[in-house]
Amino acid sequence: SSWFNAGIVSYSNDAKRQFLNVSEDSLERYGAVSQQVVEAMAKGAADLNFGQVSVAVSGVAGPGGGTSEKPVGTVWIGWSVNEIISSSKFHFEGNREQIRYQTLIAALEGLLVKLN
Repeated sequence: SSWFNAGIVSYSNDAKRQFLNVSEDSLERYGAVSQQVVEAMAKGAADLNFGQVSVAVSGVAGPGGGTSEKPVGTVWIGWSVNEIISSSKFHFEGNREQIRYQTLIAALEGLLVKLN
């Protein structure tokens, strides 16, 4: 396609390291659901020369997996637009499907803001 080159699903930490060049140190120190990791994911995707824009998401959609520090609904979204990396943390409510939907909307809305 002329506007979409590729996508990577890096659910595991191994995939984040292997495909997106996320450091082991960041994963161990901050965890997969963190600003540092999601920004590294966005940068890693951009560095693969997939284009001028990348979006990365890491979160806890539930129903399990949450902790007191990172409860279900905690989501970090990272963007790389023309080599400028940014991220935001969100706390979404609802079931797994609702959290995933809210994540998608937030990622796209954030991208639109950054493209303007």
